[in-house]
Amino acid sequence: MSRNRFAVSLLFLMNGFVTGSWAPKIPEFKDRLGIGESVLGLLILVFGIGSLVLMPIAGGYIARIGSQKVAKVTAIILSPLLLLLTLVPDVWTAAIGMFLLGGFVGAMDVAMNANAVEVEKSMRRAIMSSCHAYWSLGGLIGAGIGGFLMARVGVLPHAILVTGLCAAILAVAWPLILADEPHPAAAKEKLRLPMTPLPWLIGLMALFSMVPEGAVLDWGALYLRNELGASVELSGFGFAAFSATMATMRFAGDHVRDRFGATKTLRICTVTALVGLVAAGLAPSASLAILGFAVAGIGISNMVPIAFSAAGNMPGLQPGIGLAVATTMGYSGMLFAPSLIGFIAEHSGFAVIFASIPVLFIVVLLLSHHAVHADHGNGHS
Repeated sequence: MSRNRFAVSLLFLMNGFVTGSWAPKIPEFKDRLGIGESVLGLLILVFGIGSLVLMPIAGGYIARIGSQKVAKVTAIILSPLLLLLTLVPDVWTAAIGMFLLGGFVGAMDVAMNANAVEVEKSMRRAIMSSCHAYWSLGGLIGAGIGGFLMARVGVLPHAILVTGLCAAILAVAWPLILADEPHPAAAKEKLRLPMTPLPWLIGLMALFSMVPEGAVLDWGALYLRNELGASVELSGFGFAAFSATMATMRFAGDHVRDRFGATKTLRICTVTALVGLVAAGLAPSASLAILGFAVAGIGISNMVPIAFSAAGNMPGLQPGIGLAVATTMGYSGMLFAPSLIGFIAEHSGFAVIFASIPVLFIVVLLLSHHAVHADHGNGHS
């Protein structure tokens, strides 16, 4: 693994680790502030708004000063934010903390994806899928050890430990991050939103690939428990199976993409994800639904990295701008769709939702020829 690739992989690992570490903190956070589900829902919405505000700003700065500097600055600011959220005294400061956490998770995300696109170009081969695999791995580690550590050492020591680990990861990555050229001319002319339809179509692909991810993350366990009668232990396996197959396939994804090209890979992945989610929605038992989620994870694993690679390699558009559109649209799907899904599910149940979400994948299939741009950065013509 080259130095630059190792460094950008560590950035993805760190970002995923912070996101994963936050998840087990939510119940304690809610109790400490003495808030109900509705206020917590609003705070999670603030997290999403933070992402959507700071992501396009990060895209603009990447065009001005390069992705390396933006990745470094956003990573430094992100590191202590979990500690900050552990110390907030009331709901208003919590809202500011949530805005910053969402904002810098998102801003760092745009920067590290832009850096990964530059590393792909310099290596002339696909690395985006394995970068996203490191994000999934960081999320698994963060979520996996978070509850255990909070129970053993306490909430504050856990937050301090997370901050220390982030600093350590960043210290190793720091000197190795690929320095890329800024595009100052692009910064002046293209900080406004792109007027051509292509970045928005690729953004739509990212959006429809990420809505299902958010749905499984937020509602998979509830569906297994309430509608399929799974035990508390078993109900957690829906997202675990989904994450595990997703991380595994992301490590293999670049080889598959180099072999078959982005468009064919995207089509195979999309059909696989469609079959998995329909199976999960129509499953008669929890174990079969978990199997469906695992199959969906295999498919969804490489849909998003291919969309992001395509966004960063669009002809006539700077990588930071194209990526800002795709990541903003994609993450808005993951951040805002789950609340809408929860509202619909109150009336319809989750089985109907998981069986009907795959309709979105048909749109991805119709747009899949645009994925050809993902190959331009890495030696494919």
